[in-house]
Amino acid sequence: MKTIGLILTILGLAGTVFYGMQAIQNSESFSFLGMDVAVSSADWTPVIISAVVLIVGLFLRKRK
Repeated sequence: MKTIGLILTILGLAGTVFYGMQAIQNSESFSFLGMDVAVSSADWTPVIISAVVLIVGLFLRKRK
């Protein structure tokens, strides 16, 4: 179980970082009344799934 937990932790962390960076870069900005407004057009689903995999992996590693 600890090996599976380690693998899930590594995959979840890598996915969260990769998809998180990709989601942050997918934003558009425009000017409204003299202010710059940024609107995210990213799909946050892969980031959420990766975070859940990371949490499950950490849980499996801590479990005896």
